Amino acid sequence: TILVLLLFMQAGQALSSAPELVTVSSGFDPATLAQPPIQDPIQDQVFYFVMPDRFQNGNVSNDLGGLTGISLTHGFEPTDKGFYHGGDLAGLMDKMDYLDSLGVTAIWMTPMFKNRPVQGTAPDISAGYHGYWIEDFTQFDPHFGTNLELQQVITEAHNRGIKIFFDIITNHTADVIDYQEGAYAYRNKADYPYRDENGVEFNDRDYVGLPAIQWPVLSETVSFPYTPVFNTITDANIKIPAWLNNPIYYHNRGNSSFAGENSLYGDFFGLDDLFTEHPAVVDGMIDIYKTWVEYGVDGFRVDTVKHVNLEFWQQFAPEILTHADTVGNSDFFIFGEVYSANGLLLSEYTTDGKLPSVLDFRFQEAARNFASHGNATDGLQAFFADDDYFTDADSNVYASMNFLGNHDMGRFGYFLKSDNAAAGDAELLARDQLGHALMYFARGVPVVYYGDEQGFTGDGGDKDARQDMFPSQVTSYNDDDLIGTISTTADANFDTSHPLYIALASYADLYQNHTALRRGAQIHRYSTNTAGIYAFSRIDRDERVEYVLAFNNDTTPQVASFGVYSPSLSFTAIYTNNDVSVPATLASDATQQVTVTVPALGFVIYQADAALAPSAAAPNISFSALTDNQEIELEYNNLDGNEVLDRIEVAIDLDADVLAEVTFGV
Repeated sequence: TILVLLLFMQAGQALSSAPELVTVSSGFDPATLAQPPIQDPIQDQVFYFVMPDRFQNGNVSNDLGGLTGISLTHGFEPTDKGFYHGGDLAGLMDKMDYLDSLGVTAIWMTPMFKNRPVQGTAPDISAGYHGYWIEDFTQFDPHFGTNLELQQVITEAHNRGIKIFFDIITNHTADVIDYQEGAYAYRNKADYPYRDENGVEFNDRDYVGLPAIQWPVLSETVSFPYTPVFNTITDANIKIPAWLNNPIYYHNRGNSSFAGENSLYGDFFGLDDLFTEHPAVVDGMIDIYKTWVEYGVDGFRVDTVKHVNLEFWQQFAPEILTHADTVGNSDFFIFGEVYSANGLLLSEYTTDGKLPSVLDFRFQEAARNFASHGNATDGLQAFFADDDYFTDADSNVYASMNFLGNHDMGRFGYFLKSDNAAAGDAELLARDQLGHALMYFARGVPVVYYGDEQGFTGDGGDKDARQDMFPSQVTSYNDDDLIGTISTTADANFDTSHPLYIALASYADLYQNHTALRRGAQIHRYSTNTAGIYAFSRIDRDERVEYVLAFNNDTTPQVASFGVYSPSLSFTAIYTNNDVSVPATLASDATQQVTVTVPALGFVIYQADAALAPSAAAPNISFSALTDNQEIELEYNNLDGNEVLDRIEVAIDLDADVLAEVTFGV
């Protein structure tokens, strides 16, 4: 490990003892600052993201959620893609063997808390089957089962070594609050400032982080751009915990258009947007989710992160993690949904925002470009080169969540069919397997979207990407042309002989049996400005065995030569998809070059037959991105309503081609 000490100063700041930049006390050992790369047990997981309502109906008695009347009251209508279909916790329990055999080690469920059963107006009226319209944060939605059944699912999963992750929401609740004015267009802070109970204007940003006693006293009739009202007496007291019924704890500014200020302060598609700058809201949300930590779940996926002010996450995440540690779950993990492929914005939440991880929308975009579009492989090289945006003292990109599609944007199968309209099923299946292979074996944690292992496709995002795995009654689902099968969603789709299920199970087996494929450092090896081979190595710091992985997004077999760390070393194939054209072994030559052959739309993995030889001495270093006394002007960027400061790249070059770790002491 190489230690680099750096000193940064604000412009104009003077050093009192130049040229002595750093003074260390007697007996100080700089080597104590050198740290191994941050790793987390989350890197050993294979996630399965499931929408329980669409997975399996194990108990038809809860289909109506304990309600009566018509579907517009109870929300159950299995022929409508926007209503409850009957999937539940009992169904999830019934299919544990199916998930276990797929190699799943962590189940992430869409929100399961009690939702407003139906909301909206025609033609957009729909039900809360997805879980994102919460009224009661303390109870499971009766459509899915009971709190006791949840505990049974957690216990069964844990007995199998499978973790359970909740999808949680802090940005909004169900749409309960109305506006007296009868208008809903966003009203900005400049023209409609907040006012205290006496009508005195104030800027909430001046009070963020202060205790409630120092905040202006708010009034629901005076303080807000819109006057919040309830349409019924029942609505006025329907949310649990009770503090959520107080309209002063919401922004009350109208609907968001997801641009600029309103991305943070506007109502998310009409949902009641919480005043997350206010300390009462911060404390209330922390208390809610501390309780669920105690229930025995293993972590949270957090919804709509970028629509909540950064200071909220800076308090929320550390307090939840500390509480989990206090109750005996030191491996508790949190990852957030920041719906953006901008690395500067995504990494803001894992660095300044204190979240351990985010869903990697950058990866989703890059993987689609590679496996579906067949773009130049230099695109992957450029993508992975920006991973350092995520590196800080307690986290890095290796704990980010890799995915290919989801319940909002659409399925990977949908993208494949859209991007390759003339392709036959064999090509689509190969591209599907290739994209998933990159998701499993590149740095990060793989997340399989339910149904993708059965070749689900769909007609788009949102409701069109939320098919049933039990026999569906939705016409627009049942006409989907699935990948790798002649079945449709009118059939039950838990086929363990489906080629995608078999492929993903084999990927999970490799992933678990080779530490380097989960935790190893990723080193770029090869790319070009055309479609073809993208290659990298992965090396676990303790085993020090080099793995060579090469992926081909061209429709013809490809050959490439590139460097590895050891000369004259043999490598054995551990994955070739049984393709006889792929050599079973490789050997690096005296100049450390290997040559790989990769099938069309396929990939190969080779494992070195011996560990890297230890280095006699650390290589020399030179800075490649900064110079002494250099001044750099940093600017703020408004990214989806968030003010995000520029970053400075700090980089060094080594004078030898060796595996080395570098610690930057700043």
